[in-house]
Amino acid sequence: MPENDYTPTEIMTIAAARRLKNGTVCFVGIGLPSAAANLARLTHAPGVVLIYESGAIGAKPQVLPLSIGDGELAETADTVVSVPEIFRYWLQGGRVDLGFLGAAQIDRFGNINTTVIGGTYESPRVRLPGAGGAPEIATEAREIAIILQHSKRSLVDKLDFVTSSGFLAPTNERNGPQPRGRRRTTVVTDLGVLESDPATHELILTTLHPGVSPRRVRDATGWDLKLAAHPETTPIPTANELHALRDLHARTAAAHGRAASVD
Repeated sequence: MPENDYTPTEIMTIAAARRLKNGTVCFVGIGLPSAAANLARLTHAPGVVLIYESGAIGAKPQVLPLSIGDGELAETADTVVSVPEIFRYWLQGGRVDLGFLGAAQIDRFGNINTTVIGGTYESPRVRLPGAGGAPEIATEAREIAIILQHSKRSLVDKLDFVTSSGFLAPTNERNGPQPRGRRRTTVVTDLGVLESDPATHELILTTLHPGVSPRRVRDATGWDLKLAAHPETTPIPTANELHALRDLHARTAAAHGRAASVD
């Protein structure tokens, strides 16, 4: 692929990576979140501190980990601590700036499903990996970023199961969405960027990727998506960003026989 061309997944990963600043303490999920976080480390934010659920702090993997137990994380980390310490001291202690998560489904208030799709909990159409540490990350990190492909199957009006809470949708017993510890939520997709409105906590479209229309994003969303007054346009990926991302995936494929995230 020519250096100045890019795929929807590449611009999604790069746009997500740009959310991380130098010095950010980031609790990272496996897959696309890990690709974006490590891309930030390899480009504009070399001082980002990546924390993984297995206890690795300051991990600097040369290839993308296949799981939180990948030895690459421990071998390249500044230190490795116990899982209870990661959650009790670092996460619950308010020391994590950003939680970077994936999702199978999200709703308009940033609630996440990674448990079951369709049917019932006991007999679903699809059973997913489940919660892991995501519920704690989603409620205790100072800010949350979610990265996923944009479709009506993933951005839904009603979740099949609430694995990790964002803000609860209105019910007869509650007068509007209720916070569960979450602050700002950003959702980066292959079509654009959604951010939580400070007043309503509802996700609104704030940024479009180049060539993507608001109509296309709304048609791919399972609820009546609201738009910011003046949506911005994502800057196109730079040659340096594309080279770093492709090189990271190439090293990962050479090490593991495949890339550790969606191409």
